Amino acid sequence: MICPFCGHNNIAGVDRCQECMHPLRDLDVPRPTEGFQKHIMQDAVRHLNLAHPVNAQVDDSVARTIELMKQHRVGCALVLEGERLVGIFTERDILFKLAGTEQNLERVTMRQVMIPDPAKLKAEDTMATALHQMSVGGFRHLPVVTSDDVLLGVVSIKDILGYIYNKALHQPADEAAHT
Repeated sequence: MICPFCGHNNIAGVDRCQECMHPLRDLDVPRPTEGFQKHIMQDAVRHLNLAHPVNAQVDDSVARTIELMKQHRVGCALVLEGERLVGIFTERDILFKLAGTEQNLERVTMRQVMIPDPAKLKAEDTMATALHQMSVGGFRHLPVVTSDDVLLGVVSIKDILGYIYNKALHQPADEAAHT
């Protein structure tokens, strides 16, 4: 790779120019400039209509939280301790941790079944970052926070796919030919 700053011909894959030590690792990152791929790579998660999360406190019962999830027709609840996000509870937790057990769900607390310290997205993270984090972690829901860690909402894979679909559907025909 030729360093754009000093012109030195470096070995492919190096992170820094061997001559001037300028960083090179971001130079080969794909950066679409048109089409809906541009929206995936550049649009921030804050552009989504973030769902207001269903919240539960750590000492709330699982039965109460499941009832809230059913009422709001959502697949997860964020678990708080006071105002601080400390966990997440999802449909998968119900299936894999509770279904078929003889536990009294009125006595089981969120602290016992939540996934502690969940992965989060920052509002300025891109759609590509969200998709990557969901794919690598096997998540369908991620909390979204400000740079100060203030909870803004929850994003689901369905939200992101809907956003991508709408961008593809509404892009001009000449742009669609290039994507």
